[in-house]
Amino acid sequence: MSLKRMIVILCGFYAVMGILPLFVGGTDYIMNILIMILIWAVVASCWDVIMGFAGIFSFGQVAFYVVGAYSSAILSVSLHIPPAFSILMAGVITGLFGVLVGLPCLRLAGPYVALVTFAVHMTLVPFLRGPLGRAIGSGGAQGILTVPPINLFGYYFSAEQLIPFFYLTLCLTIICTLVLVVVIKSYWGTAFLALKDSENFAASLGISAFKYKLMVFALTSFITGIFGALYAHYVGMLSTKMLSMDVFTILMIMMVIGGIGKYPGVVVGAVITVTINQLLAPLGMYRPLIMGAIVVVLVLFLREGIIDQIESLLFAKKKTCSGGK
Repeated sequence: MSLKRMIVILCGFYAVMGILPLFVGGTDYIMNILIMILIWAVVASCWDVIMGFAGIFSFGQVAFYVVGAYSSAILSVSLHIPPAFSILMAGVITGLFGVLVGLPCLRLAGPYVALVTFAVHMTLVPFLRGPLGRAIGSGGAQGILTVPPINLFGYYFSAEQLIPFFYLTLCLTIICTLVLVVVIKSYWGTAFLALKDSENFAASLGISAFKYKLMVFALTSFITGIFGALYAHYVGMLSTKMLSMDVFTILMIMMVIGGIGKYPGVVVGAVITVTINQLLAPLGMYRPLIMGAIVVVLVLFLREGIIDQIESLLFAKKKTCSGGK
């Protein structure tokens, strides 16, 4: 997708999101959905960059999200660092963690990277619940129950002040989205695609696989950690349930609906997935079954994701007019 079309779709999305609280600001249920859409849109976008553009089959996105959440919560609760600073520090910690995970993955390819990163995901649960986790303040199996709200210039942002928290999240989302768009459309993005298509050919052009793969691990894990930390201060409590397969599956559904490597399709995927998931919440155990069925239908009929259809609808008229001229 061209940069111009990408910007049009993203500007339209954020413009609509920005005015929605004027109409539904009094409905906590809807505001919660809007906030979660913004958070998951960025987390899923980071995964799309690392897997859809760089071609690295990393399954550690939820792990980075949880590391960011727990890092900020521990810094705030145990070390009494203000949340505004702990969130930024959590991003740095998660970025370093992403680099450590990425280093062994540079020597691997394809499914082996997926296995290593998914193994990191699986080992986080026993770590956070075990003695080492409790020693650093994870709360063990109980989790952390008193994560403080964000306090900026005397204003508190938490689940009790949904509209202020929404606009704080919206601002951070727009900033991170701009960063990702710049990366995708810059030389970095071209290097990622070259490595994805043919690593040997990219190397012949002077593109260092080590440098750019490590860079994409660091960048995406940093941003994911920021939004994991933001989520922690939003809900006010954490547990290892964040590492459940349900969360991983929901994130994967966003990618499938939007189209892997079809940015900003994953943003649209986040809107659809979070909304449907929340609406199906009363169905309990049947919710994953229905979500799975939706994925099967989409894979069968929209293999490239929904963004191609949206793009054709938005720009079809423009194409017709230009053709007529």
